[in-house]
Amino acid sequence: MSNHAGSPQPVVAITGGAQGIGRALAYAFAKRGYAVSIADPDKDAGFEVIREIRRFDGKGVYLAADVSREEDVERWMRVTLAELGGVHALINNAGIGRGGDPLELDVAEWDRVIGVNLRGTFLCSRAAGRIMKRQRRGAIVNIASTRALMSEPHTEAYAASKGGILALTHALAVSLGPHGVRVNAVSPGWIETRDWQYSARATEPVHSDRDRSQHPVGRVGKPEDIAEACLFLVSDETSGFLTGQNLVIDGGMTVKMIYEE
Repeated sequence: MSNHAGSPQPVVAITGGAQGIGRALAYAFAKRGYAVSIADPDKDAGFEVIREIRRFDGKGVYLAADVSREEDVERWMRVTLAELGGVHALINNAGIGRGGDPLELDVAEWDRVIGVNLRGTFLCSRAAGRIMKRQRRGAIVNIASTRALMSEPHTEAYAASKGGILALTHALAVSLGPHGVRVNAVSPGWIETRDWQYSARATEPVHSDRDRSQHPVGRVGKPEDIAEACLFLVSDETSGFLTGQNLVIDGGMTVKMIYEE
């Protein structure tokens, strides 16, 4: 999916692209020559990202959307096609969490998390996949989480949604493979996003030695770490033989045994 000279400009669609990991994704892809379409409910943050992309001569569009709503997703894909001409890569990044005792968790809160995280990933993959099928090429990256593989207390809805994303990833990889579409997942660990928010809300992160020591690489993750992985996964040159896989990016945190002192 590289943007070779003389080739049509590739287009990436990013959900939750206004803040956090999604904002880093939008900037990274724009700087690599992609036209960027982002869907996010936060209008102030969304338009700020597009202004910044255009400031360094990138091309981008923003649409306010709730990815759990089928009509919002379909409208976003129509706008992306009309404005940018195609969808060559999709990053399903939008996600929310609701904590709480599972014995007391309101079912509406459960449904909301599953709706945005899992249903939204399916709806966007379905809409973009139809376009990619016509193009006979495309790559989808689903942002899951290490919480799909391990948990803290009171994270049932979030963990279930992310586990579902991993299963959806390998199912879509098998179904869409014959149409030239690869589907993979990235599972971030601790990624610091406080400095990647809407500018009026961004704060400088501070980490302790204990925070850093939990990671074999010696630091907490950055959104740029996830952006680089996604760029790798959508490129046929670097990952053309890779589909249906989950790439854990956590600085080694999930493989380090930590004993309570």
